[in-house]
Amino acid sequence: MNSTAARDAKILVPMLALSVYVVVCFSSRFSVSGSPLDPRKIMEDVYQQDTSHDTAMRANLEVFDKEGHGKKKRFSYRRIGSLGDSKTLVVFTDPKEIRGVALLSINRRGVTDRQFMYTPATQRVRSVSAQERSARFIGSDFTYEDIAEHVLDDFTYRLLGDGENIDGHKTYKVEATPVDPGRSQYKFLYYWVAQDVPVILFAEMYDANGRKVRVLHATQLKRESGIWGARHTEMSSVQDATRTVLTIDEVKFNTGLDEKLFTPEGLEEIHPSQN
Repeated sequence: MNSTAARDAKILVPMLALSVYVVVCFSSRFSVSGSPLDPRKIMEDVYQQDTSHDTAMRANLEVFDKEGHGKKKRFSYRRIGSLGDSKTLVVFTDPKEIRGVALLSINRRGVTDRQFMYTPATQRVRSVSAQERSARFIGSDFTYEDIAEHVLDDFTYRLLGDGENIDGHKTYKVEATPVDPGRSQYKFLYYWVAQDVPVILFAEMYDANGRKVRVLHATQLKRESGIWGARHTEMSSVQDATRTVLTIDEVKFNTGLDEKLFTPEGLEEIHPSQN
C-alpha cells in the first residue's frame, strides 16, 4: 500500500449512523395534552428506531474535487448490537491499493469509543487515536466525527422551526449543541428532519468559530424490512468547494452475524473475498 492510501485508510469509521444509512419510522410528536414539540424526542425517533440485532451493508464513496473529478471507493459495513452499545466493522474492497483495510469500532455508552485498524501491507492491528476525530474520512468531505455513532446524551437540542419544506417534505429544524465542547469539532449543528418519514434530510455543521463548514443532503429514501433510510447522501465542504457522494447499494438486517468477527484478533482473519 502506498503512503497516500495508508494515510487515507487510517481515517476509517465506526458507525455510519448519520450519513451512511439513517434508519427511522414515523411516530407522533405531540403529547395528548397538546404540549409543545420535544426536539429530543424528534432526534430519538431518528436514531433509536432501528431495533435490529445486526446490519450488513455494501456501499461506496465517490469523492469529487473542486474541478469535478471523482474517485470511487467501495466497502462493506457490518454492525452488531444496538445504538450506543455496538460493534461495527468496515472493510474496503476496492480500489486495489486499500483492498482489505479494515476498521473495528467498539462503542459503549458513557465511554470513549475504541477503534482498531488492520492494514494488509503491514499485517498488523493498531489502535486508532482520538486525534483523528476531525480528520477527513479517506480523503472525503466526511470527517470521522460526521460518520461516527451518535449518542443522544452527547448533545442538547432546541427546536428552531417546523414549517420548512425540503424535497417535498415538511420538516422540523433542530439545533444540536455538544454537551462537552471538547469532544466535538463543531460549535453546533442544524438538522432538518422530515415530519412524515422522519429521516434527517438536510444538515449544516458549524465550526468552533461559528462558521458553516459542511452541508449534508440525504435523498432516495427507501424502506427495507420495515425500516426507512436514505440511500444517497451528499456532503459538501463550503470552503474547499469539494463534495462526496455516499451510496448504499445493499442493506440486510438480522442475518445472524458472528460476534467473533468483531474483535481486534479477528481483524487479521478477514479477507476481502468474505465481503
